[in-house]
Order: sequence, then C-alpha cells, then structure tokens
Amino acid sequence: VPTSAQVNLLSAMVRVQFPASVVSVGQAVEHLLKPSGYRLALEDTADPSRRTLLNLPLPEPHRVLGPMPLHTALETLAGPAFRLVEDPVHRLVSFERCGPINNGQPSQSDFEAR
Repeated sequence: VPTSAQVNLLSAMVRVQFPASVVSVGQAVEHLLKPSGYRLALEDTADPSRRTLLNLPLPEPHRVLGPMPLHTALETLAGPAFRLVEDPVHRLVSFERCGPINNGQPSQSDFEAR
C-alpha cells in the first residue's frame, strides 16, 4: 500500500537547511523540488509577478524549514502574497500573485486591508 507521500508527492515531509550558495527564493524552490520529481513551470507560462518572487533574497528565517509537507515549505517560501499552483499531470508547480498588482508595487488597498 503506497504512503500518502507516494500518492501525493507534494505531501512528502521535508526538512531542509539550505546551503550558503542558495541566496534567492527561486534557488530555494529549485533546491526543494529537486528530489520530488516536480519542476518549476516555465516562466513564459507563469504569472508575470512570479519573477519578482523568485528573485527576492531568501529570508534568514527561511534558511531552515521543517519538518513539514513539501507544499507547506513551498508556500512558506512564497509568503502570503502568492498562491502555490500545482499541475499534477506534468508535475509542475508555479506561483500566482494573490490580489491586485500595480507595476510590482503594492496598491493602496493592499495597505488598507491591514
């Protein structure tokens, strides 16, 4: 009988301490995905704001994650401004921006909601 992690690869438990060479969120995502069989979707098919997320520096509190499910680790790296998107057929993941975007800058309503 397969485990839940064998059936749903993104539910596999992960524990990671990123090496010093991993300096961006994008590098951390790639590092996490490597053993999973999943890949990051191509940029031309992704939300345009995803590039901004992946180029951000990896926050120090995110250098050590887990134990937690892989999908939770990916969501943690992305933060609350992005939603994890999964394509289980092609084993791809990507991120979409939650809410409005104004040329990469937060809108006034982003601040009013807080």
